[in-house]
Amino acid sequence: MKRKRRNHSAALKGDKTLAELAEQFEGYVNQITQWKSQLQERASDVFATAAERHEWSGPDVKALHAKIDQLAMDNDFLVDALGRVGSNETQNND
Repeated sequence: MKRKRRNHSAALKGDKTLAELAEQFEGYVNQITQWKSQLQERASDVFATAAERHEWSGPDVKALHAKIDQLAMDNDFLVDALGRVGSNETQNND
């Protein structure tokens, strides 16, 4: 026998107490409270378009790696240039 899909709309609407929901869905009050808060926090993710989800996915890793490489090259250049300036100053003081 196939089990009927559970309808959790009463939990979201607040039509039933947590104790009633826990009894109805064979769960614990803490578990239901946690599920409800997770749903409320992430409800916008459920209805977001693919483009919106991609936009929220965080920074572009390839762009960050390129920036790191550029900064490393800039740093190497400056270290070399500073070394040349320091060696010229010691030669001029002699």
